[in-house]
Amino acid sequence: MLTHKQVWNAIDTIAERYGFSASGLAKKSGLDPTSFNPSKRNGPDGRPRWPTMESISRLLQASGASMEEFSELLIGRRGQPPKLRQIPLLGLAKAGKGGFFDDSGFPSGNGWDEIDVPGVTDPNSYALEITGDSMLPVYREGDIIILSPSAAVRKGDRVVVRLNDGQVMAKVMQRQTSKTLELASFNPNHATKNLDMKDVDWIARIMWASQ
Repeated sequence: MLTHKQVWNAIDTIAERYGFSASGLAKKSGLDPTSFNPSKRNGPDGRPRWPTMESISRLLQASGASMEEFSELLIGRRGQPPKLRQIPLLGLAKAGKGGFFDDSGFPSGNGWDEIDVPGVTDPNSYALEITGDSMLPVYREGDIIILSPSAAVRKGDRVVVRLNDGQVMAKVMQRQTSKTLELASFNPNHATKNLDMKDVDWIARIMWASQ
């Protein structure tokens, strides 16, 4: 039987391994920044508070950690941190140019750099380095985002979309049909963007970010 301490210790270890504080991981997971703080782990009456399965799912997605890694931590097998994996890296500005992706949105051709990242299992994953301030307040210049072109995309997922004319944008998926794509901006002051699917070259889900 798992204890309250085991669960929170596992969360703390995941945060540490992937370069987050408890509050930083909570924020990255789309939760209240104080959700994982020690002060929130017990109620006012002293009774233990347990993280929900949704919170755990979100933190794993945000950190890039696997469920297997988290499970090992739950049962006390700290083991070794996950091995670094080398994946292609490209500046976001270059992603709009030809020659870097195939027809399915997978990395191809020359001109890619490489970066070592932990916990990435998708063999087709690649990284883009943010340039400029168009993705504030979520991503800043110099941030690295890890994309998976083969991952399923659902409502609420952060995605990168490339259009046939070379435009590249990072948005939040709101709705997708066979004919249209609805994308929300990270900045709530910006309007939702509606696109025709015939104008979309590819969509890739953002799986992790180094900030």
